[in-house]
Amino acid sequence: MNEAVRFHFVVDGEDFTSAGQASVQVKKNLRKLGISPEIIRKISIAMYEGEINMVIHADGGEADVLVYEDRIEIILTDRGPGIANIDLAMQEGFSTAPDNVRSLGFGAGMGLPNMKRYTDDMKIESTLGEGTTITMTVKL
Repeated sequence: MNEAVRFHFVVDGEDFTSAGQASVQVKKNLRKLGISPEIIRKISIAMYEGEINMVIHADGGEADVLVYEDRIEIILTDRGPGIANIDLAMQEGFSTAPDNVRSLGFGAGMGLPNMKRYTDDMKIESTLGEGTTITMTVKL
C-alpha cells in the first residue's frame, strides 16, 4: 500500500440508532484488508465512541479512516459547539451530556478517555462555536 486506503462516513446527528454504523462498516472493511483482530477491536471502539460523541454533542459530523502500511488514522470532524476545556473533558466520568441522553444510557463521560485508551496517539483541535477535529492513530 503506497497510498492510503480511505473510508469516508457521514455521521447522522439526528439518530442514535444510526450511531455506530460507520464503526461497523470500518470493522468489515479492515477485515477484508487482513488487519489483525486486535487492531480492528481498537479501531472499532475508538470509532464508536467518536460517533456517539458527534451525535450527542455536535449534531453529527464526518469520519475518515485512512489505512497506511504502518498505521491507521481516524479523523473525526464536526461543526458542533467545540470543547470548552479539553483537559476536563479527558477526565473519566466528566460529561456534558444532557439528562435525556443519559437516560438512554449514553453520556457516561468515557468517550474521549476510551478513544485515547484504544489508540496510540490522539490529538484534539477544538474551537468554541466552530467545532472539533480529533485525529487518532493506531500503529500496525
